[in-house]
Amino acid sequence: MEKPLSSAQWTKQIINQHEIDKYLINGCDFVSESEIILHLKQNSHTSSQQIHDILQKSLAIQNLSPAETAALLNVTSAELWEKIFETALAVKRKVYDNRIVFFAPLYASNLCVNNCAYCGFRSENNLEVRRMLTSQEIISETQAILQEGHKRVVMVVGEHQNTAIEYLCEAIKAAYSVEYKSIKTGCVSRIRRVNVNAAPMDIGDLKRLKEAGIGTYQVFQETYHHQTYQEIHPANTVKGNYRWRLYAHHRALEAGLDDVAIGALFGLYDWRFEVMGLVYHALDLERQFGIGPHTISFPRLNPALGSELSIKSPWQVSDADFKKLVAVLRLAVPTAGLIITAREKAELKKEVIQVGCTQTDASTRIGIGSYSKDDKVKHLDSEQFVLGDSRNLDELIQEMIQQGNIPSFCTAGYRCGRTGETIMGMLSKCDEGKFCKLNAVLTFREYLNDFASDSTRILGESILQKEMASIETMAYFKNKPHLLQKFHRDYSELLNGKRDVYI
Repeated sequence: MEKPLSSAQWTKQIINQHEIDKYLINGCDFVSESEIILHLKQNSHTSSQQIHDILQKSLAIQNLSPAETAALLNVTSAELWEKIFETALAVKRKVYDNRIVFFAPLYASNLCVNNCAYCGFRSENNLEVRRMLTSQEIISETQAILQEGHKRVVMVVGEHQNTAIEYLCEAIKAAYSVEYKSIKTGCVSRIRRVNVNAAPMDIGDLKRLKEAGIGTYQVFQETYHHQTYQEIHPANTVKGNYRWRLYAHHRALEAGLDDVAIGALFGLYDWRFEVMGLVYHALDLERQFGIGPHTISFPRLNPALGSELSIKSPWQVSDADFKKLVAVLRLAVPTAGLIITAREKAELKKEVIQVGCTQTDASTRIGIGSYSKDDKVKHLDSEQFVLGDSRNLDELIQEMIQQGNIPSFCTAGYRCGRTGETIMGMLSKCDEGKFCKLNAVLTFREYLNDFASDSTRILGESILQKEMASIETMAYFKNKPHLLQKFHRDYSELLNGKRDVYI
């Protein structure tokens, strides 16, 4: 039997330089810091009329240029910011309608060879209790998540040889294998989409992830500022290679994965620079592959066990600036889904969702194995950071309804071929949002029947009737009566006990 590699040996054999160089432009990556700084400087005094024109471009569902993005980031007028917030929500509604998709993160392992200065999982953090869930433990975690009513999870692991591609494929298989029978109706529920937040991989391993049934492949650059990146990610670790991480999504698209997700950890460097980095990232994916990111995430730096940087960073982002950066991202990349997570406190989440977010998590636990623990007590010594919002799914659903949003558990597009170039084209034409509305109603009907509290069911019935009345009046469906017919048939079948119907 071969002796396992040491962490240092394993780290050395991970990075394939050819799978970085092939995407470079004249030997350079797409994050030109001098160009970003120039855009921010040159667009610091844009007129109100120019800002209005930029907003109109976004309303036409066109990506903004770096210069246009910089102009929005430099706005100082409170009145103009209100217009930006209003337009951001209008763009979201135009592309995705009024649905908010729910998911749950499933932390499967905190083993990690990296030593990121801001992270509780970092290898030198001796306060962290290390764990790696077995397949049976992942099944138990998934059962607990299903019991809440969720239909999609994001599998999260640190970077380590014990949780590399073989482990991830088995973990995905385990999550998909679970069935949960509703106590209320006896109907069977399953996880319908497993997204993965994991380390950058080579093209061969990414092809194996696709075969395992992965949903979206999520990798965050953390910071796009080269010097800051090097300062907080030690050079002798896998994550110390800026470009290996930067081109993770390029490799994923080349490997045949349809949906990739980008993100930055705000609070490591200037928030305006990081927004520009995300926009450059989206533009380069479109330039090289014809499609942008499926989703963009914008977590803020939160306190983490054993990390001084997580509480003392000079670049912490205020609540007011956080709302601004989310709105600008919505306008700059109008077709991307925007994910706000339980890192943020409840009141801020409520406010920021109204400037263009499309997804959020609920009933969130980030300790390793913490969903299935009987005592439900926080285990800070196995968590990556401190959560801001610990509310359960039922509570958040009530809030979404009160805001005029319809909760959704839809995974239809991924199983109907509405992924990759197809979904990006439909989003650009504002067609996908029509399917979002239909499937939001269908999946929320399931939730109300199988999982909702009595008070949530009362609220939910009201918004369902409103949404169904809206569907009947939409010109799009009047021209496609077959869709309406299928929708009504599916809705009736749900009431009679059928599950997992979608359009």
